[in-house]
Amino acid sequence: MTPTKDKILVTGACGQLGSELTLELRKIYGEAQVIAADIAVPKQKELAESGPFEILDVLDRHHLADLAYKHEFTQIYHLAAVLSATGEKRPKFTWKVNMKGLENILDLTLEKGIQRVYWPSSIAVFGPGTPRQHTPQHTIMDPNTVYGISKLTGERFCEYYATRYNLDIRSLRYPGLIGYKALPGGGTTDYAVDIYHKALEDAPFECYLAENTYLPMMYMPDALKATLEVMHAPTENIKVRSSYNLTAMSFSPAEIAASIQKHIPDFKITYKPDYRQQIAASWPESIDDSAAQQDWNWRPSYDLARMTQDMLENLKKQKAGL
Repeated sequence: MTPTKDKILVTGACGQLGSELTLELRKIYGEAQVIAADIAVPKQKELAESGPFEILDVLDRHHLADLAYKHEFTQIYHLAAVLSATGEKRPKFTWKVNMKGLENILDLTLEKGIQRVYWPSSIAVFGPGTPRQHTPQHTIMDPNTVYGISKLTGERFCEYYATRYNLDIRSLRYPGLIGYKALPGGGTTDYAVDIYHKALEDAPFECYLAENTYLPMMYMPDALKATLEVMHAPTENIKVRSSYNLTAMSFSPAEIAASIQKHIPDFKITYKPDYRQQIAASWPESIDDSAAQQDWNWRPSYDLARMTQDMLENLKKQKAGL
């Protein structure tokens, strides 16, 4: 059990990852020790009622400083960001939120002596020139979306602060994240969440990616596990200060549909690729995360079959109000 003297701020706490990670952190550190923050009030009842919540725009440096003075954070999980598909619609706004927000958090960390920061990166840092199979930890990185460009710049920024100022900053390059507790927030891999909802509504699913588009993916319980493991690992084990490659599985829309059809035989899928296909085509098909395995013993728990079974079971319970 981690000592409860720690006080944690989670920005972007209402997002797909933040809403679940906040609850996990409250189980570990205590409900009062984890302050959830987002630009709007949470829609999730459990998140709103399980501990303190603050309205926060991460671009507002003064409000950030006020919250740090009020709560005396020792750690920050900075999850607030505009994601890939949404980002292409508002590129300048995306850059501002993703980069200025990170700069504000890192400067606050220096000014207030905050002990540790978590900041998520993404497979979006890779691009057309990156090897698509078993993408290595260190490789060509030429992202062609504003989200990917902001994440790559953020990685360099984090490593710079870690090296120059000795800040304890830790990061993971998430693949597509799939979960049942919150709706996705505008990412290119969101189809892999939406498809389960449509399957249980007995509705056909029109996929915006081509049927053979392989992308690295991860079930939310594994994403939570990896995030907590990297943050709780001894400092000497963290040898990558930009961001660790991370993966659990890779599959295509056709394969996830086939896994659903084993449970719901009548489920139908059609394909109508849109602008997100071009984004997906620039990303890796599979990831080499051996550095994470070696440095802090990362191992995923879910494959596609186990994830599909768990997603369908939990979404059925949700729809039944259980």
